[in-house]
Amino acid sequence: MHAATSASSLKNDRDSAEIAPNGHEDMTNTLHTDHVRTVLDQLFAAASHDDEAPQWTKPGASWESATTQERSDALQAAYLPISAQSGELLYILVRASRPTTVVEFGTSYGISTLYLAAAVADNGRGRVVTTELNSAKVNAARANLIEARLSDHVAILSGDAMTTLNEVRGPVDLVLLDGWKDLCLPVLRSLESRLSAGALIVADDVTLPSMSSYLEYIRDPANGYVTIAFPVDDGMEISCWTGGSIERKVIMSKTWLIRRGRTTEIKVSRSAD
Repeated sequence: MHAATSASSLKNDRDSAEIAPNGHEDMTNTLHTDHVRTVLDQLFAAASHDDEAPQWTKPGASWESATTQERSDALQAAYLPISAQSGELLYILVRASRPTTVVEFGTSYGISTLYLAAAVADNGRGRVVTTELNSAKVNAARANLIEARLSDHVAILSGDAMTTLNEVRGPVDLVLLDGWKDLCLPVLRSLESRLSAGALIVADDVTLPSMSSYLEYIRDPANGYVTIAFPVDDGMEISCWTGGSIERKVIMSKTWLIRRGRTTEIKVSRSAD
């Protein structure tokens, strides 16, 4: 190659990419855009006034006796958010792992969903599938995603996660568990047959007593995870799925569901291996 041709090619290559002041190609960070920051700031401001006391509509109702739907409706006004620091961590994990499918249990008003969606958008690949039981929160989360210009990257499933997530095809590469704490383990187990090798599982608020059964399960190496507690807010547990063959995944998940009286069919995709 002649020197002149080489110099011209290098110039064209350089002109075709945006170069940041540090010499690296400029990388998009959607979290820093005005439209995303404005929505997040508004949501965190509203969440700072959260009243997490359930507003029961049925006389004599209690947390122990209430159905999942009744719990959700009683906390319709509560944002129950992750912190900004936890959101940044989620963004980092998604950017680094570049998942094709992210599953979130517990949308609420969409604060954590915004961080996940921003990372997926910046990766230029993937999708977020999130589920929420309360219809008012579903509508609010959709509106927030539209305002932040991230709705194209997210599918919100309305209803009971133990039903809605059955329709999500594998492989699932990253899971965020931030819904009702006593359901985090059942939701994870229902997804296990569709987890990709090396899938990341992030559980929030793990210092709460209601997460004890989840931690007992996820920290037992026999169940196929390598895991570590991350000291942020009420605690996060970050785990990596190292489970075996798809046949073993199916057997484990079906056995666990049958023991708990569930007969939901587990749909298995061969691409999950």
